Amino acid sequence: MTLAEKLLPRLSEWRPAGAGRHTWAETAGGWAVHLAADKAESLSCLVWELTLARAGDAPDGLTVKDWAAGVADRVTGLLEPLKLYEVDTTRDEAVLRSEAPSARGGRLGYYEVHLFGTTRAVVRRFAADKAVPGREQVAFALTHEVLAKLCGDLAGE
Repeated sequence: MTLAEKLLPRLSEWRPAGAGRHTWAETAGGWAVHLAADKAESLSCLVWELTLARAGDAPDGLTVKDWAAGVADRVTGLLEPLKLYEVDTTRDEAVLRSEAPSARGGRLGYYEVHLFGTTRAVVRRFAADKAVPGREQVAFALTHEVLAKLCGDLAGE
């Protein structure tokens, strides 16, 4: 059973109570998955941040650059395809971003995946005003099916 197949029924059962940001955590398939969401419903949630942390050792020979290239190839369920933006071999980190940001009005939105070594991935979405420097983190909606698939894609399944 894949990571996505293990996570999907558990996500569908998650019903946080009350207003505000909620967290969900699950360990499955050798990964610890942590989700912060502003809202969760029976079929989807409004994701603030998704983190996957490898519970064991990474496969022999895997580098952060290899992992990043694989993530860019595998992740297909987001609004925009991901592109490898930067690899910092000194810090053993990589950053992937949306290949082309989505435009809505005067704002651009894009995903960012930050890989820390071969052990942790963090997914966020940012928005920026075309006329003003800077960016802000924003929540993004994903169905549970797409969220589970994203976890599997990040994990390399």
